[in-house]
Amino acid sequence: MILNPKFPLYLPGVKNAGNDNISIIGANLREDITTLGYFVSADGGLEVKIQHTYPTKEYASFTDILKKFIQDNQLDNVKRLGIAVPGPVINGKSNPARLGWNLDVEDFKRDFDFERVDMLNDQEASAYGMGLLEDSDLDPIYTSGNLEKGNVAILAPGNGLGEAGYFFDGKYIRPFATEGGHSEFSPRTNVEVEFYQFLNNIYGIVSWENVLSKTGLFNIYRFLRDVKRHPEPEWLAERLTEGNFVQELYKAAVEDDVMICKIALDTFIEFLAREANNLTLKIKATGGLLISGDIPQAIREYIDKDKFYEKFKISDKMEEMLRNIPIYLNKNENTALNGAALYTAYYQD
Repeated sequence: MILNPKFPLYLPGVKNAGNDNISIIGANLREDITTLGYFVSADGGLEVKIQHTYPTKEYASFTDILKKFIQDNQLDNVKRLGIAVPGPVINGKSNPARLGWNLDVEDFKRDFDFERVDMLNDQEASAYGMGLLEDSDLDPIYTSGNLEKGNVAILAPGNGLGEAGYFFDGKYIRPFATEGGHSEFSPRTNVEVEFYQFLNNIYGIVSWENVLSKTGLFNIYRFLRDVKRHPEPEWLAERLTEGNFVQELYKAAVEDDVMICKIALDTFIEFLAREANNLTLKIKATGGLLISGDIPQAIREYIDKDKFYEKFKISDKMEEMLRNIPIYLNKNENTALNGAALYTAYYQD
């Protein structure tokens, strides 16, 4: 399978014939699973050869996972490695809090004899990977008839809250990372003030990641249960504790019509619309908004698109700009993996 960019990503190395037919390992490191893929660069895109996932917590280091992937697939003389990590990358180093690993590109070059190693924030990598999406990978939440060229915002709630974007330079779009998920959450209504106080007692500083993430969805749920006293069925408590929290909560809301779960999802989606509004305004994303991440993908069928759009465009003075911004939900789960490999194949200073 060959993946090629569908819009003008800034990848100057595409013009360099020396980047053709290069063997690459791409990796997306996450708290729960780490995914690796073996790629070959081809015609400005990537040919996907192998992909495999590993339970992150069963390994002491990413080096152990990388060694296993190479050995299991009998890979030899791989030239490049591209890594997506859930945290900031500074001078080729990263220490993602949710992984507990110290990562340094120079170590991987030395230990595995790669000619090149790149490490990106996972949302920046995902932004590159979104350039490889097909139309079928995108679910339109709102499309305006007045599409404008411009910056694009990316919002991705999952284990954490990823925020990134594309800068439009007049010809190309250039992905960039942010740590906006750690900006401080601000309540709007009296109930939200109660929610803020509830979280403040737990965390001290309350970030948007405490609200829009898997932990954030649990925070919303337990606030409704413990503070607002919405009843929780006994059978549900057991399912939520033993199973996948997001999946079980979604199932209870949709299939079992459990009110506390429906309110939790509605609240989460309203907060998602509000932070989408914040991010879009901060980077003036007239080119569009892309929503990604495990949670929106898992609850996609529950999202009321019209209601989301109405909440998204609320603003003191910027509603006219916001109402024309197209909004899409990304359904592809491999954008960070593919993007890390694409970057190390074709990006050059």
